[in-house]
This record gives sequence, C-alpha cells and structure tokens, in this order.
Amino acid sequence: MTPIEIAAVLLGVANIILIIRRSVWNYPFAIAMVSLYFIIFRDAKLFSDAGLQIFFIAVNAYGWWSWSRNKADAGEIVVEELSPNGFGAWIAGSILATLAWGLIMTNHTNASFPFWDAGVAMLSVVGQILMTRRLIENWYWWIAVNIISIPLYILKELYLTAGLYALFLVLAVAGLVEWRKVQARQE
Repeated sequence: MTPIEIAAVLLGVANIILIIRRSVWNYPFAIAMVSLYFIIFRDAKLFSDAGLQIFFIAVNAYGWWSWSRNKADAGEIVVEELSPNGFGAWIAGSILATLAWGLIMTNHTNASFPFWDAGVAMLSVVGQILMTRRLIENWYWWIAVNIISIPLYILKELYLTAGLYALFLVLAVAGLVEWRKVQARQE
C-alpha cells in the first residue's frame, strides 16, 4: 500500500459513482486515476494493465467529449443497448483479443500472469468502448473484469487495489440496475 495506490483508489471510487449517476464529470476523475495506475501496474510488472492505462487516458478524453454532446433534453446522458448479434460479436472479439494479447505478452515480455493480465486489459478495453458509447452492456464487461481482477491483484499483493475492484464489482452491478431503470424510462 502506497500513497499513490491510496489516491488512485479514492479517485476510482469517485469515478464509478459518477458513472452510475451518468455524470460527465466522471471523466476527469478517471483520467487522474488511470494516470496513477499506470505507475502502480508498471511497477507490479502487469504490463498489459499498465498499457491499458494509456488507452484509458485517450478514451476517457474522447468519452468526456462524447458524453458532453449526448444529453437528453433534461441534461441526462441517454443510454442505448446492443442487438443480440452485436452482443455476440463483442464477446467473440473480447475472447480473440485476450488470446492474441496474451500470446504477445507471453512471447515478448516477462509479464506476470500474461494471459490473466491480458484478459483484464482486453475486457477493460471493450468495457470502456461500450461505456463511452453509452451502451448498457458495458456493465457486463466491467462485472467480468472485476471478478477476474480481484484474485490477480491479491496475488500481486495489491490489496487496496483488490479491495477497490471488489467495490467496483458491487458498483458495476448497481450501475447495471440503474442504467436498466433509465432505459425503461427512456422507452
């Protein structure tokens, strides 16, 4: 446990609460959090997770811009849903990306748990893309990310981060429930 990890955890909690509320202000908190997590994951030799943080900075900047322009008349963010075929395609793409990235990490780095780390990274990429596009299914990806991240971070002795991801798991379920309610009101 370091001061950087403590700060990242606090920023992460604020970020997820703001996402559940569909607040565009989640993005500055996210950018600050992932900047700190780049350092944390790099030092833990979780290189896929470290690289993921760079992606998150870019996609959060885009999300901030996108969400600012996709509000209902009442000022709330409008949520949407994937078709069944689209949902299946995202699942297949997630699996293929995880396998491909895991092979790259295995063959070209000394990463800890390269396939496990790749799974966290690739599912997070998809979750972030779906969230940026305001798709309800983003929460399914975040639930999966949280479930597989917790034991990985415990093994890497990132206990505060594992605790954060346990909280993220609870908040992801709450986010899914809340966004489903919003979707029902939009229809």
